[in-house]
Amino acid sequence: MQRFNVAAYLRLSKEEFSNEKESNSITNQKLIMDNYLKEHKEYKLVDYYIDDGYSGTNFDRPKFKELLDDISKGIINCVITKDLSRLGRDFIETNNYIYKYFPENGIRYISILDNLDTE
Repeated sequence: MQRFNVAAYLRLSKEEFSNEKESNSITNQKLIMDNYLKEHKEYKLVDYYIDDGYSGTNFDRPKFKELLDDISKGIINCVITKDLSRLGRDFIETNNYIYKYFPENGIRYISILDNLDTE
């Protein structure tokens, strides 16, 4: 069984952002991912990459850039999000990552609530 080093990517748009230490939506996204990871022993969580207060309409987000850097370093080989909209809201660019960038870099992508798994 292949072992996957997972980047759990969480995002909340600035429109939904509050001044709380961690927004409820981010906490809920973490719970969904933690439950998913507990059910799948082949996944090892490397880190949460959290862009709290960033729009999904572009990919100029600090933690997303860090995630891409960790992909280039070979630290992770799987990216998991709660749903597709957490990865991004620009349909073309989001699909570019899912169907072009991730496969070209050996990355499995999973969107839990959308039942999308690129493996």
